[in-house]
Amino acid sequence: MEIYGLLAVGGIYSLPVISQISWLLGQVMNGIYHVMSAIGVDSIGVSIIIFTFIVYIFLMPLTIKQQKFTKMQSVMQPEIQKIQKKYANKKDQASMLKQQDEMNAVYEKYGVKMSSGCLPSLMQLLILFGLYPVVWNVPRYVTQVREAYMPLIDEIQSVSGYEKILEDVAGTAVAGFSSYDLSNATSLAEIFYKFQNSTWNALVEQMPDLEGLVNSTVSRVSEMNNFLGIDIGAHPWELLQNALAAASIVGIILAILIPVLAGVSQFVSVKLSQAGTSASALNDSDNPMMSSMKTMTYTMPLISVVFGFTLPAGLGLYWIASAVVRSIQQVIVNAHLKKQSVEDIIAENQAKAKKKREKKGTSAEEINRMATKSTRNVGVNSKSSGKETDPSKEEKIRQAHEMAKNAKPGSLTAKANLVSRYNSGHKTEEPAPGIQEEKTDESKGRKKK
Repeated sequence: MEIYGLLAVGGIYSLPVISQISWLLGQVMNGIYHVMSAIGVDSIGVSIIIFTFIVYIFLMPLTIKQQKFTKMQSVMQPEIQKIQKKYANKKDQASMLKQQDEMNAVYEKYGVKMSSGCLPSLMQLLILFGLYPVVWNVPRYVTQVREAYMPLIDEIQSVSGYEKILEDVAGTAVAGFSSYDLSNATSLAEIFYKFQNSTWNALVEQMPDLEGLVNSTVSRVSEMNNFLGIDIGAHPWELLQNALAAASIVGIILAILIPVLAGVSQFVSVKLSQAGTSASALNDSDNPMMSSMKTMTYTMPLISVVFGFTLPAGLGLYWIASAVVRSIQQVIVNAHLKKQSVEDIIAENQAKAKKKREKKGTSAEEINRMATKSTRNVGVNSKSSGKETDPSKEEKIRQAHEMAKNAKPGSLTAKANLVSRYNSGHKTEEPAPGIQEEKTDESKGRKKK
């Protein structure tokens, strides 16, 4: 299970940006369900699979970009680590700035930015955070599922004190019950969608007159939730308990099928994502990113299995679908990247960086210098001057000398040049422009006499 799923349960999907993305994705999910229902496939599970496939196809360009950056990261990492070791014990501001400059030079050398890996991941996370609530709260976004609960909701709301009854029945059985508005029909549909058999039984005990309507509603929603004989609205752990009590081998297999497949598919997906990374890079203990990837390889599938039992099976089905789609994507991306050598990717990155700099007005000479710059001597002091070289500063000094050299005769700059030469003891064959002008005037005077 993806870590964003855990965060979403904590309420992160209530953020404005996530809510807007969820609304947009919810419209897609609603459209898919309407189309599938129109052709006779009235299944939430099938709609979830198609919905997941469409969303991940949309994310394909970001996935390719992220994988390219990961491949480049494994190449850049030795140089990055060398710089980090160089400044490991230097915490003063000047050293930290130098370290940042040298690291920037490495990224410039390979035609990437420090944010190149973060932005695609951030955009993916935003979309996936928005995707999770659509699967978690299907009645909020899918009209037909919500309408299936409306006759029961109308009857319950007509009962005096129904809020207290629902609180007693579902207060501890439904996650986040206190955050729902019990006067809102959509909120009640979301609550009922999370009801298990034991919760429905408790409600019938409190409202026996509604037993027939409850049974018909549960039956209708169960038809929508049925996926290969599995009720994706139920918790696999509860299904397993019921199957064990009934000594049903088929029931046991169906109960554990989704959690186990969620773990296996997650493991395959993670391994495929590491296929483009060399074994030496994966085993590099000094690289925290690689250490984190190794940990995720085994911990995330286990988490998928555990939460696959304790959350609705529909979420487990979504995790399986997303892992399968990611695996297919990864196979395609890996095949695509195998055709490109590291040098080709570097050249492609540098070409893109060159275009961006040209748009900003950077000179061709500066672009070439940054693109071909070697980081071996980055931060090394100049032997001749004893100071750290700064190309931009040297260029400004050179331009200032040129302007001074071409100063207008008799100007303050020309006279300042004369004083500077005198003070430094520097003798030139060609006198300063101001002196040349005075000598010319004196010679003209002698001729006139």
